[in-house]
Amino acid sequence: MSSSVPAVHPRFSEALRELGLEVEVRTFPEATGTAVEAAAAIGCELSAIVKSLIFEADGAPVLVLMDGSSRVDVDLVRTVLGAEKVKRADAALVRETTGYAIGGVPPFGHRTRTRVVADRGLLDHPVVWAAAGNPHTVFALEPKSVVEYAGATLADVREHAA
Repeated sequence: MSSSVPAVHPRFSEALRELGLEVEVRTFPEATGTAVEAAAAIGCELSAIVKSLIFEADGAPVLVLMDGSSRVDVDLVRTVLGAEKVKRADAALVRETTGYAIGGVPPFGHRTRTRVVADRGLLDHPVVWAAAGNPHTVFALEPKSVVEYAGATLADVREHAA
């Protein structure tokens, strides 16, 4: 590994230690900051990628875990949370809440504890892949374990074609 490719993020390494979790972290020389890039680098289906997305619900950050081939239905998230207003968080709030930059946010190991909603579609795969703290690193885990370690509530929050 060249020195220009970042290693596993220290915050994520610490989260793995605290959880007693051992995962293989794969590092790629090219950034895999989008679900499409990650799926191509790993060689898996796009829907086997976990997107860790921060939203703002009535002013409070919320993490939504979504499969890589789907989009979040903000109205469904609003209903699940019982919130008045839900919108996508900006890059500053993502970094402030999680301690990671967009494109590298893992599903757990964040700076701040937030509410977490995981789309049920993640359970359609035996293994899913998620960012490990930066856009060059990913790890694989069973989806039920991702949901458990993230402290997520399972719900149907993906957009469905009209």
